[in-house]
Amino acid sequence: MKDSSSRMTYPERKVAEYLWKMNIEWVYERPVFVWDDDGRPRVWTPDFYLTQFGIYLEVCGSKDFNYEYRKRVFIENGYCVIFLHVFKGPNQWENHFKRFLQYFLILKNEAFFNIFQKGGI
Repeated sequence: MKDSSSRMTYPERKVAEYLWKMNIEWVYERPVFVWDDDGRPRVWTPDFYLTQFGIYLEVCGSKDFNYEYRKRVFIENGYCVIFLHVFKGPNQWENHFKRFLQYFLILKNEAFFNIFQKGGI
């Protein structure tokens, strides 16, 4: 964490501190492979990868930037990514994070349950 913190933006550092307080392990800017709308291969680097959960975080630093394209491309490529709008203020982005982390974990658990149920285990 300390090595990468010098490259982080202020909102990213706030998220890193929050994850540290929550004892959530993460990797900063772990690259992912995606296909864009034109079918071109791309390598993107979401801000955080939560190693315990297999989920990525994208810290949204500007209210003027449209993140919908990135959301759609991540979804179409099968990545679970939580977008955190840190500029909205304290508690809002933290609550959003907790809500979506819980949602993704429930979906993941249901998928595992369905696999085992179909296999007769």
